[in-house]
Amino acid sequence: MDGLDESRLAARLIDGEPGAFREFVDAYKKRIYGLAYELTRNHADAEDISQSVFIKVYRGMGTFQQDARLSSWLYRITVNAALDHLRKRPFFPQEKPLSVPGRFADDSVPRDDVPRDDPGREAEAALLRRKIDEALERISDREKTVFLLRHYYDLSLKEIAETLGLTLGSVKSYLFRSIKKLQKELGEVPAPSGPGG
Repeated sequence: MDGLDESRLAARLIDGEPGAFREFVDAYKKRIYGLAYELTRNHADAEDISQSVFIKVYRGMGTFQQDARLSSWLYRITVNAALDHLRKRPFFPQEKPLSVPGRFADDSVPRDDVPRDDPGREAEAALLRRKIDEALERISDREKTVFLLRHYYDLSLKEIAETLGLTLGSVKSYLFRSIKKLQKELGEVPAPSGPGG
């Protein structure tokens, strides 16, 4: 994240420095809520998961390996918490998609080039986002998670592998399959671009 020294913040958290945890929560809460919502499609579930994630982080900072990225560790906890939550909950109809703060990395994908004074283009972008959301519900949890971390959260392939505990080859395979399935669902609409792996 721009302007945030993750290693320094992690060291401050481990040392129990006053104010560090609040700074940590403020820096990551939108992205953690956004990721939890993308995985569960439910506002209340995403709120609960976000709270549990930060409690787990607060209690588990002693287990954090300082040579790892703080954000990757946090995303791994979030993904695991969300998937555990989905496995435990009874079936309920999913909520309709809503505009989630922090979805798409820094709210910039795929609407960077949509002028705010062009309602037609904004409507097209909103429709595309809704179609992508719907298509994501029809692929596997693992494919969806890899796609989200790559294209909505700007993680490199290596970072995704570290976050999910997968090999680089597995990440590439999941990403390839997710994109192919989404292209089929969307009628060959290109996937959003992201930084190099």
